[in-house]
Order: sequence, then C-alpha cells, then structure tokens
Amino acid sequence: MSVLSGKKVLLGVSGGIAAYKTATLVRLFIKAGAHVQVIMTPASKDFVTPITLSTLSKNPVHSTFFNEEDENAQWNNHVELGLWADLMLIAPATANTLSKMVNGNCDNLLIATYLSAKCPVYFAPAMDLDMYKHPSTVASFHTLKQFGDIIIPAEKGELASGLSGEGRMAEPENIVDFLEKDLESKLPLIGKKILITAGPTYEAIDPVRFIGNHSSGKMGFDIAERAAELGASVILISGPTHLNTKKAVINLIRVTSAQEMYDACHEYFEKVDVAICAAAVADYKPKFVAKQKIKKAAASLAIELEKTQDILASLGKIKQQQFLIGFALETENEIENAKLKIQKKNLDLIVLNSLMDEGAGFGKTTNKITFIDKDFVVEPMDLKLKELVAIDIMNKVISFYEK
Repeated sequence: MSVLSGKKVLLGVSGGIAAYKTATLVRLFIKAGAHVQVIMTPASKDFVTPITLSTLSKNPVHSTFFNEEDENAQWNNHVELGLWADLMLIAPATANTLSKMVNGNCDNLLIATYLSAKCPVYFAPAMDLDMYKHPSTVASFHTLKQFGDIIIPAEKGELASGLSGEGRMAEPENIVDFLEKDLESKLPLIGKKILITAGPTYEAIDPVRFIGNHSSGKMGFDIAERAAELGASVILISGPTHLNTKKAVINLIRVTSAQEMYDACHEYFEKVDVAICAAAVADYKPKFVAKQKIKKAAASLAIELEKTQDILASLGKIKQQQFLIGFALETENEIENAKLKIQKKNLDLIVLNSLMDEGAGFGKTTNKITFIDKDFVVEPMDLKLKELVAIDIMNKVISFYEK
C-alpha cells in the first residue's frame, strides 16, 4: 500500500500548459488512497477545467475567495484549507507563481493558502528552458528551499515552445513516486517490525459460555494505526472485538483464547523489533471445558480454574534485541505493582492504567496512563483520547531507536 494512503493532499494548480497533466495526477493520488482537494489559479482554468478535477478528486475545486455569482455563499477559507492538508503540492509551479511564493504576493487563493499551510510543501516547476535557467527563477528555487519547501525537479524533453530541454514538469507518475520516496524516507519507524496485542480473550466454559472481560481493544488498535503511520510493519494480534483496522498494511490476526494469543505471539516474536502487549489476557481459564451446554439444574455451579500461560513473561524470558512494552491495569499500590512486573517480566517499559482514575479503563474513548521504564523512571501523563495516548506510546518507541 502507498504511503500516500489516507493522506490529505492539497493540489495547487497554476496557469501553465502542464496543467493538463493534473487530471492524471489527481487520478493517481486517488488510486493511492489519498484524499485530494484542488485549488486553481484563475489562469489555470484556460488549460484544464475545474469540473474535470472536481470529478476526479470527488471534491469541489476552489479558485476564488468567494463565489461572485452567489452573494450568500460562504467564502473559501484559505486558513482551513492550509490546516486541512498533510501535504501541499503546487504543480505546475510557473515562474509567476514561484515569484509570488517567494515574495508573498498574495493576490489569489492559491498563494493565500500556501502562506497559511502548516504542512510540507512540494512544488513541481514547469516553464520553458530559458525561463527555467534564468537567474530570477534559480533564485526563487534557492529561496523556497530555504523556506523548507521541496522541489520536484523538472525533466528534460519537448516543451510547448517546440524547443527541447529542461523545464518540462515531471510526469505525474514520477511526481507520485518522488512524494512516496520522500515521505517514506522521513518515517521514523520505516523498516521496523512491531507486534501488538489488543482486546480481551474469551476462555470457554462450554460451547455457549465463556470467561472474559470488558476490554474493547481500542487502545491496541489505536497503537497499531499509529505505528503503521510511522512506517512500521505491524502485526496486530487481537482477541474478540468488533474493531477493524483502517490500514491494509496492518496484518490483523484474530484469536479467541489466551492460548491462541500465546501461540500467535511466539510465532512472530523472534522476527520483530518491538512488542507492545496491550491485550487484556485472561489470567485463568476453566480447567475442564464442557462439551455440551451446561444445564441450569443445580442452585450453584462450581468451575475449577487453572492459570493461563503468561504471554508477557514468556516473551520477556526469550527477549533478545526486542523493545518489550507491557500494560498494567491496577486498582491499588499501582506504582509498586507495576515496578514488580517490570522486574519479573523483563520489560523495557510498562504502561500503567489505574481504574481509580476517572476516564480510564475498559470501554472508554480516553485513557490516563503512567510510563515507568526499566530504570523505574516514572512519568505520569494527562487524561487523553486513546488516539493521543497511542502517539505518546509510539514516541517512546521512536526515542528508544534515537538513543
């Protein structure tokens, strides 16, 4: 799957003949799984129609600050557009548009949005060869690079003037390839394999009933999503849950019991760089599982339980180079119990949850955690959405590899 999948791409189209290529460019972005919005300068409409790009992007095309034909229409908010994007691409970037970008000559919606953008900005120049080599153009390239903008170099070939040389806008396929490689090179966990467990386990009593818990699996799934966004190859082993992954790059393995999760973890652990055990695994299971549904006959029912295999401790025993993270859900003596788990299970980091904290625990959209590392450094965190907690956890993984 492309690294562009799920990315919000803001495409700025300026007025050059190469604008006709943007139809193919938008189509390639959509095919890669990106969300696309298009801003056109008024001059660019002479080369490609807004309805073409709107149809391909599945979004309205923006060109002016407001619709002059509708006095009640809302204005196109350049700030919102700039904040919406994960990346902005200006293609084609004509000499005129480049000059405006350099000098902040904000006379159209495209430049206003460019000046408001908080995301990485790429630009693909397109002009005749003498214009491309002119000192003013070269100076624009240099200044934009100093701004932090990224040039997608023009290619050599036949130009609109009939001449042949450098200045031809990079072909759409090459632009997409450039963006993918550049984005991948900046992902901090590219090349890393991460194993994550999530959700509850169900331990059968009979063919109908089971012992389980209230874990939704959301925390583990959010961690997996964030790890994939950072470039990691993710194996997500999940107990029973209604959740699904949003990213096809995540290898989702569904299990039911603690034994099945144990077996799956040991199948993959040797090959991963990081393991994050966020699942709420049952500590006990029925020693004997009835083959038929147990009838409601007696006034009481006794079920003999036996311990399940401790997945986290078993991984800690065979750990080599892996960065091993465990979770602890406590109701009393939280810090002391978590520190004991770090020692007993040979962990590098533990994520402590307390059921005493409002907004934390099973079935919630938020979580309040405390990090404790193997040196017993304690770092309490604020109550946050689980998606933001996942970012904090993955930042710990990034920090481990930046040491």
